[in-house]
Amino acid sequence: MRILLSNDDGYFAPGLAALAEALARFGEIVVVAPEQNRSGASNSLTLDRPLMLKKAPSGFYFVNGTPTDCVHLAVTGMLDELPDIIVSGINLGANMGDDTIYSGTVAAATEGYLLGIPSFAVSLTSFEGRHFTTAARVAASLVERFIENPISEPVLLNVNVPDIPYEQLRGVEVTRLGRRHKAEPVVRMKSPRNETVYWVGAAGAAADAGPGTDFNAVERGFASLTPLQIDLTHTAQLSSVRHWME
Repeated sequence: MRILLSNDDGYFAPGLAALAEALARFGEIVVVAPEQNRSGASNSLTLDRPLMLKKAPSGFYFVNGTPTDCVHLAVTGMLDELPDIIVSGINLGANMGDDTIYSGTVAAATEGYLLGIPSFAVSLTSFEGRHFTTAARVAASLVERFIENPISEPVLLNVNVPDIPYEQLRGVEVTRLGRRHKAEPVVRMKSPRNETVYWVGAAGAAADAGPGTDFNAVERGFASLTPLQIDLTHTAQLSSVRHWME
């Protein structure tokens, strides 16, 4: 079993180390992650400059690019053999609902999925990072299940794990994405040079967080497991748009 790991928090992130340790028993682990924290990079590719691949003392490889760059470079140019599975994470902070649009963690897994490789994105749902081992154990259990019983079609799974001790976790629940309220307004500040600068505001609170959503599962102490797809076509509007164009 060949497993490629990546993330968006950077090759030095504790969540990535915890993930590598938890999955090592399943086979060959290769880590290719960004040189710097690239949270919020989404599915961006670096096309305006060359990428460099370097190896850290930990044995992890790092790239001066985005999470998508890392997976794309690894699969299409670095590795002699394709990985059997790609796991991205463990992210510091949730990637639920609308977060998935912006998430570099999800983007790394998405790139693997687009390249035809089963891919998981794994996130810890707080910024305190107290229980990476809980998320690592959940990831390991899912990888083990996939090895023993592969899903028969291309798969992209988004996993969010509460930041609680593993013994308090109530299980894993298959969910759909919820929705957030719109983000908080940007924060305007003055720089030391008296220039006006802006910080992107915090994500909005959960709006659609009812039963069956990832927000609801995590709130109740479950890890959420959401299968994602990439087809952005609004199929229901095809007819009305065709009529509009007549």
